[in-house]
Amino acid sequence: MKLYYLKGACSLVPHIALEWIGKPFEAVEVNREQIKSPEYLALNPQGAVPLLQDGDFLLSQNIAILSYLDDLYPEAKLFGSATVQDKAKAMKWLAFCNADLHKAFVPVFRPPVYAQGNEELLKQVRQAAGQQILDLLAIANDCLSKQIFLGERISVADAYLYVELRWCNALGLDYSHLRHLDAFYRRVGENAGVQAALKAQGLSA
Repeated sequence: MKLYYLKGACSLVPHIALEWIGKPFEAVEVNREQIKSPEYLALNPQGAVPLLQDGDFLLSQNIAILSYLDDLYPEAKLFGSATVQDKAKAMKWLAFCNADLHKAFVPVFRPPVYAQGNEELLKQVRQAAGQQILDLLAIANDCLSKQIFLGERISVADAYLYVELRWCNALGLDYSHLRHLDAFYRRVGENAGVQAALKAQGLSA
């Protein structure tokens, strides 16, 4: 099994999941130029990560990859529990991180074309995106005020939120007023599988 990833990107989430599973796999780092190359586009026409290769089977999109790995290795409990309801909760939070929170970062990482060259407009776009990120993080913070993980136990949803908090830290986006997130960030960062994935990607905890 092979995982193609961009260092520190959302592909860190399935990398963590593979560490939790504990079976042999190959992690292949690619850069933004490589994922637009003809060779990579032949594997994933979207030119994006993550991409999982399992023999001749190719699978993109985080939620699809994580669901596939969970079906292959149910004993790893990637969604935090074997119970139907708790798996559903973890899937809800995973979808929240993947579809809502991740999308809010897009104007920061890739400012819209209409704002390029206009520093004042770029600043306004980034400020608006930052506020949207904080508003969404407040929802997760409320959940974490009642429990230490998003579900009964650590899951891929927690891994995704952890990765996005890493992005906030890298961007200098202050979420300290959401006081449960910092403890959550440290708690997830201390997990052995998370540390193994970070080390493999050359990232600091």
